[in-house]
Amino acid sequence: MNLQPILFAALLSSTSAIPAWAASMVDITVTGRLTPDACHVELSEEGVVDHGKIPSHVLNGDDFTLLPGLVLELSVQCARPMLFALVGIDNRAESALRPGVFGLGRNIHAPEERLGSVALSYRNPLGDAQPMQVLISTDNGETWSAQSNAEPKAYAGFAPPGDRQPDFIRQLTAQLHIETAINFSNYLTLDQEVPLDGSIVLDLRYL
Repeated sequence: MNLQPILFAALLSSTSAIPAWAASMVDITVTGRLTPDACHVELSEEGVVDHGKIPSHVLNGDDFTLLPGLVLELSVQCARPMLFALVGIDNRAESALRPGVFGLGRNIHAPEERLGSVALSYRNPLGDAQPMQVLISTDNGETWSAQSNAEPKAYAGFAPPGDRQPDFIRQLTAQLHIETAINFSNYLTLDQEVPLDGSIVLDLRYL
């Protein structure tokens, strides 16, 4: 009696019993991100600029009203000397009165009315305890010029006096000057209390 065909049929039957979804290999995915050593940014007063209550009768009817300038202390601490810039992102850009300034929000009682503007500038910067100058770039870091005023989306870097490119810095301190201007009161509805609503993010970007 020849058992070979029966044995072969048994093997076929055993093979067909393996589930169709079973695989003989499996993939391994390795993920992660390589990041530069971190820098930490801090502002005094937790970044809050509070002008308090401003009586409407002190506002100029046909001109901007400049509020007293305020100063926040800026500090950047890095794990090692890093090449970075600070970029001001305007969360109220739709309320800006003109290019180059940050918006102050809209009148909550009359949303078509824009309340004013905010201007930022960096003063007296020190990088690793050495005097620095402020360099501003409006083309994402391609070219730089020495000035202290920072427009929305402009890069602000820091370098020793005379240099034309930002330098590597481990510890930076500077004064951030905030100038607030209220729109012409003739353009505003002020029969109720109106909160000022400027909102700016300082975004540290590695160069």
